[in-house]
Amino acid sequence: MTPLKLENIKACVFDAYGTLFDVNAPARAEQLALGDKWEEIYNIWRTKQLQYTWLSSLQKRHADFWQVTGDALDFALASTGIDDGSLRERLMDLYLKLCAYTEVKPTLEILQTAGIKCAILSNGTPRMLAAAVDNAGIAPLLDGIYSVEDVGIYKPDPSVYQIAVDRLGLRPSEISFQSSNGWDAYGAKAFGFHVLWCNRFGQAAERLPGTPDGQITTLAELPPIVGAA
Repeated sequence: MTPLKLENIKACVFDAYGTLFDVNAPARAEQLALGDKWEEIYNIWRTKQLQYTWLSSLQKRHADFWQVTGDALDFALASTGIDDGSLRERLMDLYLKLCAYTEVKPTLEILQTAGIKCAILSNGTPRMLAAAVDNAGIAPLLDGIYSVEDVGIYKPDPSVYQIAVDRLGLRPSEISFQSSNGWDAYGAKAFGFHVLWCNRFGQAAERLPGTPDGQITTLAELPPIVGAA
């Protein structure tokens, strides 16, 4: 099979949560307090977090991602019978200190050396994204950190993807978009980006328009595909 190669890529744009940053980390860090429910709580928390973004967009009643994340956590804790305000506060604080996956920084360094711009395009608020980027130590490797708060609606609304086009001053065809979320990858492809689905978790293909150009399992596979190695 011929290796996948994307031509004329001038920028790589990344989703943040689950793609660059490990959203599993807060619940994993509180395993002692959560006990054997920690994985269940994480799964409910993440699922409800995404559901609330979609519902917010459909209802045209925007709540920012910090609010959505807290509401989703409250649902997850209530669903598993946990009522602990201190624990809730610790979990939310940990969401501001997410670690990056191990390959993220080296990958961004390779792309930067090759002259390919790098940016984040995320549902997160500017405060949330700044905190995660600072914690991961990757700020010098980014040319932009873009939040849906600029348009007041969540992915996969096309106006969100347009933010990257406008800010970078590039055509969609000159941008490679990476997300670990299948629905996001398909949405970005339907918008017009080149897309690599970073399918970290072995998810099944979505039944949506906009099939990504390819799949990778970690971002370490990205540089040669976009001509950076």
